[in-house]
Amino acid sequence: MILPTVVVAVLLLIILASGLWVSLSLFVVSALGLSFFKTLPIDKILSQSVWNSLTSPELLALPLFILMAEVLFLTRVSDQLMRGLSPWAALLPGRLAHINVLACTIFATVSGSSAATTMTIGRISLAELGRRGYDRSLISGTLAGAGTLGFLIPPSIVMIIYAVLADVSLLRLFLAGVVPGLMIAAGFMIFTGVRAIANPALVPSESEAYSWSDRFRSLVHLLPISALMLSVLGSMYGGIASPTEAAAMGVFGALLIALLSGSLSFGRLSEAFLRAARTTSMIGLIVAGASFLALGMGYLGIPRTIAAGIAALDLSPMALIATLVVFYLVLGMFLEGMASLVLTLPITLPLIVQAGFDPIWFGVFVVVTIEMAQITPPVGFNLFIIQSLTGQSIGRVAMDAVPFLLIMVAAAFLLAAFPHIALWLPDVVMNQLRQL
Repeated sequence: MILPTVVVAVLLLIILASGLWVSLSLFVVSALGLSFFKTLPIDKILSQSVWNSLTSPELLALPLFILMAEVLFLTRVSDQLMRGLSPWAALLPGRLAHINVLACTIFATVSGSSAATTMTIGRISLAELGRRGYDRSLISGTLAGAGTLGFLIPPSIVMIIYAVLADVSLLRLFLAGVVPGLMIAAGFMIFTGVRAIANPALVPSESEAYSWSDRFRSLVHLLPISALMLSVLGSMYGGIASPTEAAAMGVFGALLIALLSGSLSFGRLSEAFLRAARTTSMIGLIVAGASFLALGMGYLGIPRTIAAGIAALDLSPMALIATLVVFYLVLGMFLEGMASLVLTLPITLPLIVQAGFDPIWFGVFVVVTIEMAQITPPVGFNLFIIQSLTGQSIGRVAMDAVPFLLIMVAAAFLLAAFPHIALWLPDVVMNQLRQL
C-alpha cells in the first residue's frame, strides 16, 4: 500500500504546483489514482460522491451565511462597532488598541469568514487608529490575529465544511467553538494590555474623555449587530431553529440593517448576491473534490497506510498533537486554510479518533490551526488583506502578527491538554435541549 500513497502524494504536489484550481486538483488526483491502481467504475463513484457531499443538510446553511456576510459588508456596521466600543475600550490598558479584537470578536458572530471579518473591521479601524497615533505594528498585529476569529466563533464557514466532511453535528461543533474563541480573544487582549503597559509610547495620550453617560449612549450603535447576533445564535442554541433556518433569519436581519442604514440599493445588492454565489460555488467544488479524494484514498488504503506508519512511531497523544500543530503550520505556509482542511482530514481525523480524541474537539483544534495559516507567509490571506489596507510589506505585517500566532499555538496546546474547554458548552446546552 506504500506505492499508491507515494504516487498520490506526488501527483497532488505536481498538479497543485501547476496552478490548477484546488477543487479540480482533488478530482484529477483521485481519478488518476483510482485508474492506476483499481479497476472501478470511476464515473459512477464520482457522481455518487458528488451527490452525497453536496446534498448534505448541513451544507444548506453555507450559502445563506455567506450571503449574510456579504450583505453586512455593504453596511456601516464596522463604523457602528467603532463608535459603540471606543468609549468602553478607553477604560482598558492600551485603550483603543483593543478595538480590533473586540470588534472582530463581535463581527465574527455574524460573519463566518476570516477574510470578511478582517476586511470589514480593518477598513475603518486601521485608518482611525493610525490617525489617532496608535503604533502601526500593534494595530496591524491585533487585526491580523483577531481577524482569524471569523473561522472559530460561530457561525463559521470552515466549521460547516468540517461538519460535512467529518459527519458530525454542526450545532455541537458551533457550540464547541464559542469558549475557545473567547479564550483566544482574551489572550489577544491580555497581550495587548501588557505590551501597552510595558511600552506606553505605543499608545497615545487620549485627548477625548468619555463620561459614563457617553458610554451607555454609545451602546445604541451596537444594537443592530447585537440583535442580529442574538437572533442567529440564540435561535440555534435555544433549539428554536436549525442552523439553516437561523442562517435564513440572519440574511433577513442583514438586509434589514442595510435598508435602515441606507446602504441598500439594487446595484449593491446584486453585487452581494453575485459575490456570495461565486464564493458558494468555489466552496461547493472544493467540498465535492475533497469528498471524492477521500473516497478514492479510502479505496486505495492510503489512510490506513499512513495511520499504521504513525502508529509504529508509538507517539503519545500530546506528541501526536504537537506533530499536527507543526504539520499544519508548515502546510499553512503554502496552502490556504480550507485547502489544508480538505486535503488532510481523511488522514488526520482517523488518527485523532484512534488516539482517543473526540471528533468535535478535533474540529475546534483543526480550525485553530487553520487560523494560523491565515497569518503565516507566504500565502497568509489575512496578511494580504492588511497589506492592501496599510501599504506595508507582507514581511512587515507578518512580523507584526507573530505574537498573536504564538498565542494561537499556545491555545492549541491548551485545548489538547484540557479538551473540556471545547466540549463543556456543547454538553451543557445539548443536555438542556434534551430535557425540554
